[in-house]
Amino acid sequence: MENFLKKIGWSSIVTSAITAIIGIVIICNPMVTMKLVAYALGSIFVVFGVIKLVNYFVAKGTYDFYNYEIIYGLLAIIIGIITFVHSNTIGTIFRMIIGVWILYSGFMRLGLVLKLKKLEIEEWKYALIIAILIFICGIYVLVKAETIGIAIGVAILIYSIMDVIEGVIFLRNVDSIF
Repeated sequence: MENFLKKIGWSSIVTSAITAIIGIVIICNPMVTMKLVAYALGSIFVVFGVIKLVNYFVAKGTYDFYNYEIIYGLLAIIIGIITFVHSNTIGTIFRMIIGVWILYSGFMRLGLVLKLKKLEIEEWKYALIIAILIFICGIYVLVKAETIGIAIGVAILIYSIMDVIEGVIFLRNVDSIF
């Protein structure tokens, strides 16, 4: 059992190290990575569409009245092709959605600041600074194309480092379990 747990611990560390490498690649080449993600997503849609089309022709006649596989298949293939052709646009749309969400969060915090000031709570100044910083972040995400890719890469890298540390701690303490 101890050997089994050590294998699991080492497997976790190796997986985390590979994930860290992926995070570093994303940080170094965020635009290329976003394009690759769009291509992967487009491929998934096309494969799903082909599977649905095959399922339609295999099941033809079995339950034709409720069989929408051909529609799902064609729609998935079209979405996949659009994703391939407009991979840059997909990344831009994703970045815009995130940027608008961050700006919305800033507006919500600004509303909180006004309520805190009205209640004469001294911390309203700190909340105002945070709201302004959130606005700046939202605008930065909307303006800078590579921001989302870098943020995702940094998040993956930080997660991987924490996971490696946890794996090392686990391996050091496996002996004490038994």
